[in-house]
Amino acid sequence: MGPEDSTTVDTREPARRRWSSLRVLTAPRLVLLAGPWVGAAVGMKLVLELLDVALLELNPLLSGLVGANVFLLGFLLAGTLADYKESERLPGEVAGAIDAIADECLIVHAEQGIPEAGRCLEHLEELATTTRAWLHHERAFDDALAAVRGLNPFFSVFAPLIQAGFTTRLKGEQAQIRRVLIRMDAVRTTSFVAAGYAIAELTGVLLILGLLITDIGDLAESLFFVGVITLLMTYVFLLIRDLDDPFKYAGGAEGAADVSLAPLEQVQVRLAAERAGLAMPRPADVSSAAQP
Repeated sequence: MGPEDSTTVDTREPARRRWSSLRVLTAPRLVLLAGPWVGAAVGMKLVLELLDVALLELNPLLSGLVGANVFLLGFLLAGTLADYKESERLPGEVAGAIDAIADECLIVHAEQGIPEAGRCLEHLEELATTTRAWLHHERAFDDALAAVRGLNPFFSVFAPLIQAGFTTRLKGEQAQIRRVLIRMDAVRTTSFVAAGYAIAELTGVLLILGLLITDIGDLAESLFFVGVITLLMTYVFLLIRDLDDPFKYAGGAEGAADVSLAPLEQVQVRLAAERAGLAMPRPADVSSAAQP
């Protein structure tokens, strides 16, 4: 393995390891959120069993009600999962478009040696940073779009120096970034079938109440079935809620069902390395150097 290969490993693997470790730590979150509901249902069933309160007899329709509720949850899960699978690709598409523009900047710098090429690399790094900050609720959506539009001055300088096809490619990649950001915002702000969530919550609550007042069997069987069914419905419903917003990032951290932003982090690292290789100082460094 040569020096270039080792550099690639160093810039990409740490981000992936951090993301994997974070997923391992956040995976039990949904179980912990469902735990109080399961504990409350099992506790209420225990009290009712000790008081010998059983208003309903076990009926075959109860299993049909359980199946209907599971079917409804499956419908909601399938709908949200489709958007989630699409959302998984979006950060990578933004990172890929940024990398494609960076390639043109490096070519322009190598052929023309203009400082705007290095500054464009810095702006692309800032674009990736702003996008991540917006997704982590630290910046506004308009800031991310303004960073995309901020590429226009650099393209105006490049246009007379490069072939028209390359300019068209740059504008196409810029438009691709803008489209993906708008799609991310739409996924984040749009909820999937609010009426479906309402009926799933209502039938779930009614089903658990029915289990509590039904004579299921002896004490151990009653507690077991009430606990398992409550855990299943509560966990799946919480999972659907999480999948419905794959760009949630509560508290600025990736949750168990949040899309990974590792591609954007990795492109930031690569752009910083490329800019350092061009020996292009940041504007702050230039201004500080100019001061006596």
